[in-house]
Amino acid sequence: MALAFHRLLTSTLRKRTPQNLHTFPLQVQAVSTFHFYHRRFSGPPQPQPPESPASPLQRPRTRTPLETQFETWIHKLKPGFAPADVEAALRAQPDADLALDIFRWTALQRGYKHTDTTYLTMIKLLIYAKRYRHAETLVEEVIAGACPMSVPLYNTIIRFCCGRKFLFNRAFDVYKKMLKSDDCKPTLETFALLFNSLLRRFNRQNVCYVYLHGVRSLTKQMKALGIIPDTLVLNMIIKAYSKCLDVDGAIRVFREMGLYGCKPNEYTYSYIFKGLCEKGRVTQGFGMFKEMREKGLVPKGSAYMILICSLAMEQRLEDAVDVVSDMLRNSMAPDLLTYKTVLEELCRGGRSNDAFELLEEWKKRDLSMGQKNYRILLNTLHFKKQE
Repeated sequence: MALAFHRLLTSTLRKRTPQNLHTFPLQVQAVSTFHFYHRRFSGPPQPQPPESPASPLQRPRTRTPLETQFETWIHKLKPGFAPADVEAALRAQPDADLALDIFRWTALQRGYKHTDTTYLTMIKLLIYAKRYRHAETLVEEVIAGACPMSVPLYNTIIRFCCGRKFLFNRAFDVYKKMLKSDDCKPTLETFALLFNSLLRRFNRQNVCYVYLHGVRSLTKQMKALGIIPDTLVLNMIIKAYSKCLDVDGAIRVFREMGLYGCKPNEYTYSYIFKGLCEKGRVTQGFGMFKEMREKGLVPKGSAYMILICSLAMEQRLEDAVDVVSDMLRNSMAPDLLTYKTVLEELCRGGRSNDAFELLEEWKKRDLSMGQKNYRILLNTLHFKKQE
């Protein structure tokens, strides 16, 4: 059929007239269409020519500086590298993200496994760079048993967990793992971190008693392990007792300091006489203050002001005035409330003239009082005198 159709078209084209010239393009289109379908459905498939690319020149992607540094350090790590080589490479990185990439890459290499030193180095780098989420991931890996444990690694994890509010309970989970381990028992640094973490939560009176039980338990466990506390740890214990107004417990720890070869400092005395004054045992608190002053120790300004107000409220005005003078001699100044408490108690005792004289004297000695506070105190004295 194809051959007959071809002959018919050939004979028709031989008889070209002006009339059929107008139909020539249509006939050529018909032939072309036929040959297209004939090739497509009758003949074998023809290969398609390759398409020309959109752009003749393909530019390679420029590597970032971090990628370049990463490849440089990867080449520096020779085959069969040891954990010490990885630790040196991590410490040499100025960028914590790059160090983490090297840390992860080395963990995938055959025949290599991270140790406690490499994990410790990487966690410290992440904490220093404030990459806390990545540090938490590594901490969980360590707790799950990704590497052998060591005391420095345990303490670093506890320090990190104590510094994060929502990881407070996790710190004590790590501490319990230390207690169960054979060769990584808690040290004095461990207890110092945990005591400090507990004391941060002693912000309200009703909450203090909840965490005081934890302080007592840690103290017993520390003694059971045979760890000798230092002055810092004993001061934390004394502060916990004093904040809960368990001054007898604070004094008991104070008396035990000599057994451990520790000497009380200004913080020790300040915690104790502040707790005694808040408990209402002002005479005993004032005795602790005089004892520390005889040793040449100077309390903090807040401890001074609590003692001054307590003495004034107990109508021990001469002692309160002496403590104010001692405070000014040590380049510290009471606040407005402390001044006002002493002056008002003097006026209530019928010593208004002494109060005016003291106010003028304190103004000369306390350069930080200011004109505004002076006028407030002066108006208070005039008002009390008229009553």
